[in-house]
Amino acid sequence: MGVKFICWTLFLNLLVLMSCYGSEGAMEMGGHMGHHHMDDPSSVMVFFTLKDLKIGKRMPIHFPKRDPSTSPKFWPKEEADSIPFSLNELPNLLRHFSFSIDSPQAKAMEETLRECESKTIQGEVKLCATSLESMLEFTQRMIGSESGIQVFSTSHKTKSSVNFQNYTMLEILMEVPAPRMVACHTMPYPYAVFYCHSQKSENRVYKISLVGDNGDEVEAMVVCHLDTSQWSPTHISFSVLKVGPGSSSVCHFFPADHFIFVPKLQDQNGFSSM
Repeated sequence: MGVKFICWTLFLNLLVLMSCYGSEGAMEMGGHMGHHHMDDPSSVMVFFTLKDLKIGKRMPIHFPKRDPSTSPKFWPKEEADSIPFSLNELPNLLRHFSFSIDSPQAKAMEETLRECESKTIQGEVKLCATSLESMLEFTQRMIGSESGIQVFSTSHKTKSSVNFQNYTMLEILMEVPAPRMVACHTMPYPYAVFYCHSQKSENRVYKISLVGDNGDEVEAMVVCHLDTSQWSPTHISFSVLKVGPGSSSVCHFFPADHFIFVPKLQDQNGFSSM
């Protein structure tokens, strides 16, 4: 009963979260933290280092806002599994979805499939989840179900259409123990696809209260990677922060429709856990 109950509870929580935030559209580039588009240079402004994690710190941050009503939804597992999810099949997939080969949607699909089929770094396990069920199965396999699993995401406390501005750190609401962690990032595709990955290197997870220059309030999730020595030298964070692999920690803010899974916290009074 335990495993099924955990899965069902997570399933419901994720449905609620995704109905609030939606998932990234096929026209929208971005998603996975190593995969930002250059049409909007501000979209890479999500990275910082651990030494900048302090109350009163003010920095420019990009938080994309998306309309759930126009965002792709998860397909049922049987339906998603019935269509190939493979770069080799791209011409057939484009015909299936009626996209021309030189369309923005075709470019987005190609980049997503290429990213999903790219090699993992040392100590990393990844899966591009094409259904909610496959995302939860992967998460349970990586984290284990003996302690329970909970999910965290960034939440916007005020409504605003501003995607990019300066934010000030007001409070570190909590440090989330993450002995094991799975992060899932939306990818542009005609239906909901999440790039989920787990790394063995040491990570720290925080929930931080931010306020924008225009008064926007955000409770933002942050992951700090303490060991970046195995990362590609071309990872976008290095050019943003002007550091190299292994020379610095790399922290990044999560958009509202990306998820962090960790073992369930025990007896954390005052904090609601999913």
